[in-house]
Amino acid sequence: MSIVIRAGRTALGRRELAGELEMTWDTFRRLKPYDVDDFPAPISSEGSLVLLWDLDQVTAYRAGGPQPALPAADSDADLLDRREAAALLDVKPRSFDGYKSDPGLANHLVVVCGADHWPRAAVRAYGAARGTMSAPSGRPTGSGDMVPRDLLPGRIAELLDADPAVTAAHVVDVLGIAAPTARKRLLQERAERIAALMRSEPGLEAERAADRLGYPPAVRRIALKAAQELYDNH
Repeated sequence: MSIVIRAGRTALGRRELAGELEMTWDTFRRLKPYDVDDFPAPISSEGSLVLLWDLDQVTAYRAGGPQPALPAADSDADLLDRREAAALLDVKPRSFDGYKSDPGLANHLVVVCGADHWPRAAVRAYGAARGTMSAPSGRPTGSGDMVPRDLLPGRIAELLDADPAVTAAHVVDVLGIAAPTARKRLLQERAERIAALMRSEPGLEAERAADRLGYPPAVRRIALKAAQELYDNH
């Protein structure tokens, strides 16, 4: 599996891919056209819960022509997901989750199809500014009340990546945190993602952004209000 979103290339998530293939979401989920042997390989990092494909390769596949190769050389403008960024910093992904709120990374966040990414240059600069980093000891993932507070945003993000409709009750079961904390963290993450998508696509309304991100109506009302406030205050 290829890694990173190469500079100058456009990535498609599942919903964007369905649109590119002119399929309804239900048909796309049923047929899973990306499982065909000659379909372009995902460009997501290995183990990623959010699959991404290269638009140029998908377009060439649909036209029946040869698929353009991805650039082999690294670029400062490549976009890295949390696993790729962690690898560049030589730490574990769960350790990187503790760094994401630092302005050196947070100010460069790029949300691609609902998944957080950072430019390679920003990750390198962050690493250089901090010097040699080592992963915090942390505690076993999903071990009840044992998830460190600074790692919660990353764990919540992973659960949302896997299922945009994830419930607070499921978060409580998986992470062992209190229900009010689970609700608050889910609201914050959903609102931040909606606002980020609105900023990346000027003119996109909050309701439409929530739909693009796959958030069910039951969780939208408060998230939409919080997202609009984040957007207006940006």
